Amino acid sequence: MSDPRTTPSIFTRGAVDLSALRAPAPSAAPSRPAPAETPAAAAGGAPPAPSFPGGGPETIIEVTEANFQSAVLERSLSTPVILDFVADWCEPCKQLSPILDRLAEAGGGSWVLGKVDVDANPRLAQALRVQGIPMVVAVVGGQLVEGFTGVLPEHQVKQYVDAVLKAGGISVEAPADPRIDAADDALMVGDLDQAEAAYKKILAETPSDAAAESGLAQVGLYRRVSGADPAAVAAKAETDPDDLDAQRLAADFEVLSGEADKAYERLVALVKRTSGEDRDAVRKHLLSLFSVAGPDDPAVAGARRALASALF
Repeated sequence: MSDPRTTPSIFTRGAVDLSALRAPAPSAAPSRPAPAETPAAAAGGAPPAPSFPGGGPETIIEVTEANFQSAVLERSLSTPVILDFVADWCEPCKQLSPILDRLAEAGGGSWVLGKVDVDANPRLAQALRVQGIPMVVAVVGGQLVEGFTGVLPEHQVKQYVDAVLKAGGISVEAPADPRIDAADDALMVGDLDQAEAAYKKILAETPSDAAAESGLAQVGLYRRVSGADPAAVAAKAETDPDDLDAQRLAADFEVLSGEADKAYERLVALVKRTSGEDRDAVRKHLLSLFSVAGPDDPAVAGARRALASALF
């Protein structure tokens, strides 16, 4: 599995035959345990089908090849199941998974989040055509629903969850803003000009719209990295720490790969080493990356404090 290095994208899965996954995989000792192994699994044997404590379903479960039919296919007939494909070594996964966890808990059982370790469950990864992680798809009524790869801001992840709930016939408390939906759709398909115009129009009408600010910042981010080679940029930034363009572009790629903390640290350090116009350019670049993440991202709060300390 490779980390996604391009614009996170919504995609249609097409004719993926989920019926092929109805039978458990042949018994075989896994090469290593899944990272979130249940006590029952640790004692030996496949994890049991999820229980329903207190009369309500669990909101976050571990999904394996052995329990896929009961935990996902059968459950999806009554409750949408969103699958989060991850691995221990995947740093971007560690950025996206907490967002999904929070939304699942906030959903109160209206949908279920299933965690799938791609290393421990290669048959599932192959059957669902996992090309890179993190990858998110949903199963509603036994059918696969389009999903996305890469790390998205929380408001866009929530929009995807809302779309899944609507596909399952579940009403969503707060309807999504159709203006943001249209702008996000343009961004997802790579139409940066249309997305930029749409986000700017929203901000002209609602200047404090955080979702539009984040979207517009993403447009700028994707334009900056367009045509650049991540490996070459990283190498240049490593060998020439005083090359402002290389350092800023390296930070952009780090954000896209889910390493926002590393990007923030890089640019805060650069602020400390620069002055005058150079320092202001780096500061503005860092603020644009904060906008990509959105104001509710806890990593942004810490990085803002570090930036303030570096400036003053």
